[in-house]
This record gives sequence, C-alpha cells and structure tokens, in this order.
Amino acid sequence: MKDTQVSAAELKQALAKDIDALAQEVAEAVNAARDGRIIADSEEPVRDANAVFRQRVYEKALSLLQQKQEAFSPSAERTEKQG
Repeated sequence: MKDTQVSAAELKQALAKDIDALAQEVAEAVNAARDGRIIADSEEPVRDANAVFRQRVYEKALSLLQQKQEAFSPSAERTEKQG
C-alpha cells in the first residue's frame, strides 16, 4: 500500500510555488515594517500568510492522497475490466 501514500518529496514538489509565495509575503511584510516596529508591523501579515500556507499544504496533501488512492482503487480496476 506504499503506492497509495504521499511522500514528503511529492508534497514538497506540489508546494514549490506556494513556498515561494510564502517567502515573498514574509519578506514583504518584514521589509515594509517601520524602524523600531518590525514585530508590531509584520507579525500579523506573517501570521496570516502562514495560515493561508498551512491550509494549502493540508489541501494539497489530501488531494495527492485522494489521487493516489483513486488510481489504485479496486472499484476503478473493476470498472476498467468491465468497460
């Protein structure tokens, strides 16, 4: 059943654009912060960017898992043999 599991490498590949977007948003947030207020000005935007990223990670992991499980579904094999 290893073929129906998601690997970290597959997830990392699927998230490449999302990782780049997160890094960009964090960099923009800390660079936009005023002198002496880096934490105060950037903490919320960084937290929000991480929340969106966390959701994307979970959704992509579930999507990859679903695709793999559907590809190896016994009912899918039965339908192919019947068709």
